[in-house]
Amino acid sequence: MKIVLVGAGNLATQLGKALDRKGHQILQVYSRTEASASSLANMLHTKYTTSLLSLDNRADIYIVALKDSVFSENVEQIVGNRKDALFVHTAGSLPMSVWSGHALHYGVLYPMQTFSKVRDVDFTAIPIFVESNDELDLLKSLALSLSSKVYEADSRQRAVLHLAAVFACNFTNYMYSVCEHMLDNAGLPFVVMLPLIDETAAKVHELMPSKAQTGPAVRYDENIISKHLDLLNQYPEWQKLYESISKNIHYDKLRFEQN
Repeated sequence: MKIVLVGAGNLATQLGKALDRKGHQILQVYSRTEASASSLANMLHTKYTTSLLSLDNRADIYIVALKDSVFSENVEQIVGNRKDALFVHTAGSLPMSVWSGHALHYGVLYPMQTFSKVRDVDFTAIPIFVESNDELDLLKSLALSLSSKVYEADSRQRAVLHLAAVFACNFTNYMYSVCEHMLDNAGLPFVVMLPLIDETAAKVHELMPSKAQTGPAVRYDENIISKHLDLLNQYPEWQKLYESISKNIHYDKLRFEQN
């Protein structure tokens, strides 16, 4: 398929490379900054632009991977007079209806994964969620060229997916960051945590998270919890976080046992 990428950030970079590997023709890359646009365009051996008014008109699909606020401000310019093409955004948090009144054929292509420009990912293992007003088969075809894990999800379902992903990924990574700073302050390397992190992640492939939980909060061991809270006296925000999460873990266990 002939594709224009509107965006050159983390997701656009990895998606563009995956599309290129699968033989799709990336006609052009857009970014507001020339450095980002030219960098991704060079990787994909294609052209770039920093003006939405100069988007290539020949594409079958325009894939928009911009920040939500930037997308909303520029949707009319993105669509322009290109009425026959399919327009999709990649956001988990935006409803499909943001295209309504602007494009005739539109939808959503949401790869649920954490992306970084400098770390390549295996797109064949990524679940991709799609939705379209009238071009679902075409959009599914594009998604299936990247991954075998393609699902239909409406805007409400995708919003829940995005929220759940924030808990599973962003919040979890923040906990790693707290751990990193805590160990650094104690003169210990973060690398010692990697086997524990890996086993915790691997475990949920065999056990549901609610059944895999361990630690003092599950049994609400007040002696250990109190000692941990004392160690966190110099970090009041982490102390509150520890106490709140410990209570939630324990309450979740009680609810699970009652059910």
